[in-house]
Amino acid sequence: MWLYPLDMNDWPDLAALELLVAVADRGSLSAAARAVGMAQPNASRSLARLERHLGVGLVTRSTAGSRVTPAGFQVVDWARQVLDAATALADGAAALAEGGSGLTVSASQTVGEHLLPAWLSTLRREHPGCTAAVRIGNSTGVVADVLSGTSAVGFVEGPYAPRGVRSVVVDHDELVLVVAADHPWSHRRRAVTPDELLATPLITREPGSGTRVALDEALGAPVRAAQELGSNAAIRVGVQSGAAPAVLSRLAVADALASGALLEVPVAGLDLRRQLRAVWTGPRRLSGLAADLVSLSKAP
Repeated sequence: MWLYPLDMNDWPDLAALELLVAVADRGSLSAAARAVGMAQPNASRSLARLERHLGVGLVTRSTAGSRVTPAGFQVVDWARQVLDAATALADGAAALAEGGSGLTVSASQTVGEHLLPAWLSTLRREHPGCTAAVRIGNSTGVVADVLSGTSAVGFVEGPYAPRGVRSVVVDHDELVLVVAADHPWSHRRRAVTPDELLATPLITREPGSGTRVALDEALGAPVRAAQELGSNAAIRVGVQSGAAPAVLSRLAVADALASGALLEVPVAGLDLRRQLRAVWTGPRRLSGLAADLVSLSKAP
């Protein structure tokens, strides 16, 4: 294996990445600055430095507010992974110093990006010495991690419980049909029918993802794939570019819908709700940190 030296000067500032993620989550620079505890003038300068550093336009600014660009949404997804890894590093080092315990968790992309960070944050507050190593993949990969013993517990989405593992429903999710603002469907007055959806090439996740399985199951047949992409962020960028519509978790497109970067189109006669499950092997009842995490993940 070849090893290349890393120039730390080329690494983006973590505070700027946290700010960018907050802009995507909250829909405005002022709200994001408040969320991360940064004065707005400093926040504007921080984002500008990050854009110069990466050489990519991340946010468009206007009198109506700040909107994350299509490229910015892709960077937001990467930034979430970097921030999660930085948190895991800090927590892991602290736990080693204090003799704390750890937990390995696998999660599907939707859960891992939008729900798991908050659950783990609460877990760390309740167990200050604990650490969590997180693996993000599709639902099929999560089940494989649990079955192999790589992860103590996993979180998946889909229309039914996976085989070979124990599971419990912790929450619910909904898939939504989204298009670019200039797509013909953005102006239609009636809902899209299942037959129209089946006949239309979509940008979709890869086979094995919970989103893809749930959509195929709801339609009763495989979708026509215009493109198969391995991340929700890549699909959003493709939809925003006008390449094709997509069906994604509402969690995965909430920021884009709030900013107007994507538009939701109603679908008639199709149940696109799905269950989010914790999965594990072994005893019927989990114990320790895994049990506490699953308990925290259950919707009230």
